[in-house]
Amino acid sequence: MKKILQNRTSTSHDKTQPTTITVSAYYRVHPTDRQTFIDAVIPEMIAANQLEGCIYYAFSQDLTDENTFHLLEGWADEEAYERHENSETFLTALSTVVKNVEILDRQGVRYAISKIHIDDPRDKVS
Repeated sequence: MKKILQNRTSTSHDKTQPTTITVSAYYRVHPTDRQTFIDAVIPEMIAANQLEGCIYYAFSQDLTDENTFHLLEGWADEEAYERHENSETFLTALSTVVKNVEILDRQGVRYAISKIHIDDPRDKVS
């Protein structure tokens, strides 16, 4: 995964940009389906980040459980989110995962954001 994403710039995930839609989800997949899940979501993650209105779209592997993945999406507006939900790459990834991956647990929440606060707790450490 690292080689595929190495061309992204550091500004690609500027989480200080305003979003009106944020999605937070996690998936715990059966160990035998882990690679199928990864192979389905990588092209979708790359394509989503290229869509107009995508502020960030990232899957990451849990540091304590290699079969758990976290998703965080940020969209400029509802229209951008809907474009993504109806995109060919999203529907292809969704179909692959639904048909070929045993999901042991999944939770997802979509938030409508009205105000953003930058969070940087480093100043609490002296």
